[in-house]
Amino acid sequence: MKHAILPGATIGVLGSGQLGRMFALEARKLGYRIHTYSPDRDSPTGQVADLEISASYMDLERVEEFAREVDVVTFEFENVPFACAQAAAKHAPVRPRGEVLHTTQQRNREKSFLASKGIPVAPFAAVRSAAELDAAVARIGTPAVLKSADFGYDGKGQRKLRSPADATAAWNELSAQECVLEGFIDFELECSIVAARGLDGSFAHWGVLENLHANHILDVTVAPGRVPPQVAQRAIELARAVLEALDVVGVLCVELFLTRKGELVVNELAPRTHNSGHLTFDASITSQFEQQVRAVCGLPLGSTELLRPAAMANLLGDLWIPREPNWAAALALPDVKLHLYGKAKPAPGRKMGHLTALASTPDAAAALVREARERLRS
Repeated sequence: MKHAILPGATIGVLGSGQLGRMFALEARKLGYRIHTYSPDRDSPTGQVADLEISASYMDLERVEEFAREVDVVTFEFENVPFACAQAAAKHAPVRPRGEVLHTTQQRNREKSFLASKGIPVAPFAAVRSAAELDAAVARIGTPAVLKSADFGYDGKGQRKLRSPADATAAWNELSAQECVLEGFIDFELECSIVAARGLDGSFAHWGVLENLHANHILDVTVAPGRVPPQVAQRAIELARAVLEALDVVGVLCVELFLTRKGELVVNELAPRTHNSGHLTFDASITSQFEQQVRAVCGLPLGSTELLRPAAMANLLGDLWIPREPNWAAALALPDVKLHLYGKAKPAPGRKMGHLTALASTPDAAAALVREARERLRS
């Protein structure tokens, strides 16, 4: 505890979306102040922060000024430039380290790192030209997925290759930027482990979270995930290996595929709190957001015990079309909680909020959260 950053101190957040908002709410409960830095104004985090700085991530002088006024820096958005994290680190601890951000924000670096540590990943190859893509397809085969190496999320920057004939069109559609070709995984389900590692090396996790997607965007998460116990244990072991290999201090999400053969393959990493962990805000003794506060401030990690089985459903901007959702109808269900992110303009595919439902079983929680979301349309 001698290196702990105690309540009353100021935490700086790089990024200002909904993850930062929920982090700030938990930090305030613990008595911390929050400063947020991003190019946006009136942001989800800024609305609940003590100070919102609106400036470019590459205005490194402004970043240094921001870091001088806080006691520790974290991030809620993995596309913060590495140079920004480096600038902040001149004046305050950055947790997780900027090097973690650097590794995980670029797919070729991330895949290469994982493979070098013996972590199972899909067959992959870096692709920087049409010729390299042809060679990668010949080696890995099809079906395969071509992904942009940078700035991809929610299915953006990805093209599936069903045969080698698809390669040229896929390369052209991704603007001929650096990519990674990954062998297609025939999976039974997608899951994640959201985990935390403290300054003292302590480790905590929320178990397997089962994720169901629609149009490449997370739709529903169920906890505990409906997987065999040996699969759950293996997923936790893999997550711990990843956090220790990266020397993470903070929260990191490991996204995984469970293949039809019962094997786990790491899909990607998110060096921050994660959409699949939102249900912990209501369903766990310690949420992922409070745990991030504890970890980056050098405090003991809290219990991740699940109070009841739970499910989370994302609320996308599509629900606002053609009219405002019927909030009262969903909230008439007593075991349902509503979280809205303070975003002024709904748009199709934009994450505007989420619902959490608690029930006696994972199946019942999943059914309840879907019922609540459907009621929003009434």
